[in-house]
Amino acid sequence: MELRQLEYFVAVVEEANFTRAAQRMLVAQPAVSTQVARLERELGQPLLDRSRREVRLTAAGQAVLPFARAALRAVRQARTAVDELAQLVRGVVTIGTVTSHNVDMPQLLADYHHAHPGVEIMLSTDTSDALIDGVRAGRLDVAIASVGADEVPDGLAVLPTTEQVIDAVVGVDDPWARRRTVGLAALADRPLISLPVGGGIRRQFDIACAEAGVSPRVAFEAATPEALADLAARGLGVAIVPRSVSRARRDVHAIAIVPELRGRLVLAWRADGPVSPAARALVDMARELLGVGGGE
Repeated sequence: MELRQLEYFVAVVEEANFTRAAQRMLVAQPAVSTQVARLERELGQPLLDRSRREVRLTAAGQAVLPFARAALRAVRQARTAVDELAQLVRGVVTIGTVTSHNVDMPQLLADYHHAHPGVEIMLSTDTSDALIDGVRAGRLDVAIASVGADEVPDGLAVLPTTEQVIDAVVGVDDPWARRRTVGLAALADRPLISLPVGGGIRRQFDIACAEAGVSPRVAFEAATPEALADLAARGLGVAIVPRSVSRARRDVHAIAIVPELRGRLVLAWRADGPVSPAARALVDMARELLGVGGGE
């Protein structure tokens, strides 16, 4: 039994067609048919039903398929282990972040490039929802995204980088400039300034409003909390920002939202499934930079 035979068998099963399997494996179709037939002869049973337009598994094929996939997975893992042992970290690592965070990304990338110059680094920004989906789907290796205070997205491992209270801010001349607290229902009566849907603390705010049966009216959106505060300072509405922004500026008045809303930024990566040596090295380096569970 040869590894190539298992690869061709799995490809035919997944493509349900010998021709498409051959195209996927970049070989001639007769080569796939020959190798699968040899595997069947060696096992003494037909693995595939070729009598229909789409190839289907026989009972013997259904029994063999999980073992074939496991064998191929073991080979990939063995190759990865050899790469790591030989310190041959190479390839591409993809990183996604929200637009505003305080992870020292330039330092992290500089340290990583110095340690692994053979790895190409691809950096992008997106909303938290898109980033989490990207990590789950394997389009991203690592992401810095916003989640709920106690939330760990399914299928992901996370390292908290910061946890912050979410405040409302208004300009110093706003009618609410002397107000100390505000509820979600009252916020719904004012034009709001917020991050785009799915982005950072907007996600936590929208969830809280939905749970409270409140429909907020977002009049302006901006990409960063600082830009939100800029708009509020100019009297354009009530901005929803993290407390690190609301308490650091003198041109806006901070108002505590009740009940208290909290969100956190996390470094996220896949908890299940394959993780490349390049991605694992990046996660290890980020853990060191963040103090392994420390804060952003």
